[in-house]
Amino acid sequence: MLAGDLCLRGLNVLTTREPGGTPLGKQLRAAFLETEENVSPLAELLLFAADRAQHVELLIKPALKEGRIVISDRFADATYAYQGAGRGFPGETVKEVIRLATGGLKPDLTLFFDLTVENAIRRTASRIESGEQKNRMDVETAEFYARVRAAYIEISRTEPDRFRIVDANGAVEDIHAQVTRIVNEFLED
Repeated sequence: MLAGDLCLRGLNVLTTREPGGTPLGKQLRAAFLETEENVSPLAELLLFAADRAQHVELLIKPALKEGRIVISDRFADATYAYQGAGRGFPGETVKEVIRLATGGLKPDLTLFFDLTVENAIRRTASRIESGEQKNRMDVETAEFYARVRAAYIEISRTEPDRFRIVDANGAVEDIHAQVTRIVNEFLED
């Protein structure tokens, strides 16, 4: 919805996601999310880093060089939250892996769609009941998701110039209205 709004304003937008924004990333996403074997936490951390390195070098940097706006569904903050807080990797280890994968590239603006853990679990169950394929990340514990959410909130506290929290507990239209307001204010600055 955001990309569509920006394109209507004449802006050149690239939308992508992690993992899976590149052909290699799609294969890594499938390998990680759809595997039935246990994945070691270190393999998970490095798998996401490999995807991100490919994503940054082959997709994001060229798009930025062309003057495009890049909207990515997840980026390095997800590694801090999921592998750092969620899996318990030391912060310095996570920071170093992210630095290697991104070459220091950081978003100008990050939106965190904040949802209570209970609502997130309820929405995941609803998606699965409606026929969407379940993946490895859909079956984590409430405690895991609470650690992830707390990490995102902490990032927002330490980087308020870049990070914005969007209340994602409401209807899609209400969430989109928040996003539009935040992005318009950011672009005006």
